[in-house]
Amino acid sequence: MLDKTGIAQRIAKEVKDGYYVNLGIGIPTLVANYVRNDIEVEFQSENGVLGMGPFPFEGEEDADVINAGKQTITTLPGASFFDSALSFSMIRGQHVDLTILGAMEVAENGDIANWKIPGKMVKGMGGAMDLVASAENIIVAMMHTNREGESKLLKRCSLPLTGVGCVKKIVTNLAVVEVTPNGFKLLERAPGVSVEEIQKATEGTLIVEGDIPEMEL
Repeated sequence: MLDKTGIAQRIAKEVKDGYYVNLGIGIPTLVANYVRNDIEVEFQSENGVLGMGPFPFEGEEDADVINAGKQTITTLPGASFFDSALSFSMIRGQHVDLTILGAMEVAENGDIANWKIPGKMVKGMGGAMDLVASAENIIVAMMHTNREGESKLLKRCSLPLTGVGCVKKIVTNLAVVEVTPNGFKLLERAPGVSVEEIQKATEGTLIVEGDIPEMEL
């Protein structure tokens, strides 16, 4: 079973040379720490940064350099800063190759709910609605179940939707799953996790074909 760091490490393997990548709040922000050193990737944050690097070491933080989640970040040589209008022009203009988001629920048809729990105060949907509406390649980083042990990979989302039919792949603490027209297709299982455990933790339709390999981080 993976922890949040392990999920980020596995997703980093999906990042290709030359990609422009947007990292959502939460687990996705860790991905920048684990991208291979032999490829060039530009990480974008919707608050107006292109060229984000790993998180700074303690004592080296600059409070003026933050990501969309208000976490301090580093920037790589050649990084640029700009206003939100230009940032969202990049997103809406589909100039981002890969979007990595957190989620509270994902449905088997690719619907995603990641912005609101009814009855709880939130500031708004934020940039998530632009990302899910514009991005063609969305990977979700999330835990497979909630704190009560209930599945977060569902037949239909119960929470308010952020986007419809947009998620392509999900990496959880238990598995790597692809969204297909017929449901969730199991691609990989986390170290020490059986197919049966993943099936038990998945409410939506789970397609299992042949031997499922264990993840390599």
